[in-house]
Amino acid sequence: MAAYNVILLDLDGTITDPKVGITKSVQYALRKMGKAAPNVDQLEGFIGPPLQVSFAEYFDFDEHQTEMAIDFYRERFKEKGIFENELYPNIPDLLKFLKEQSFSLAVATSKPTVFADQILKHFKIEHYFDLVVGSNLDGTRTSKTEIIEYILNEYHQHMPEDFIMIGDRKHDIEGACNNGIDSIGVLYGYGSLEELRNSRPVYIVESVEQLREVLMGSRVK
Repeated sequence: MAAYNVILLDLDGTITDPKVGITKSVQYALRKMGKAAPNVDQLEGFIGPPLQVSFAEYFDFDEHQTEMAIDFYRERFKEKGIFENELYPNIPDLLKFLKEQSFSLAVATSKPTVFADQILKHFKIEHYFDLVVGSNLDGTRTSKTEIIEYILNEYHQHMPEDFIMIGDRKHDIEGACNNGIDSIGVLYGYGSLEELRNSRPVYIVESVEQLREVLMGSRVK
């Protein structure tokens, strides 16, 4: 097992369960655009990928419609949806343990950095992270590949084998692969076993407890 030094964690579906806030904000955006809004369970696919990708994929929106939908989405999300969110059980204990083991922790999320910062502060876990990198509000740096690349450049003193990315969707695993680093897929989030297997992470875990065991194993030299 590799001896990792820097752990990159996805936010939505990995650290927190943001289903209510994200799906209700998508519903709001669709209604503002005069579209029928599916129920929240049918919108779980929006949890994880960039909104630019999901609105185009699920509703066949063109670039202009997608920009409008994201603007409407953010109207609700920044006022209410951002806090319709909860930490997965045992995440604070995991983060505390990892810092005690001298890992460096970074958040790698497709959510705009400004929103990610607010969420971490809301849950009082921001102090565990040395770096928080998300997308920009202008729609740039949305892909997980770009986000991970940015983080790796910030840790330029480290080699690729020092890093591992943890996430619940294929975008997390593919972003890690595209940057030549290892990854862990977590099944307690919103990606299916099939989705994660097809994206070929180094490890797949079912729980936060199993995640801790894998990372603890990387500290055994």
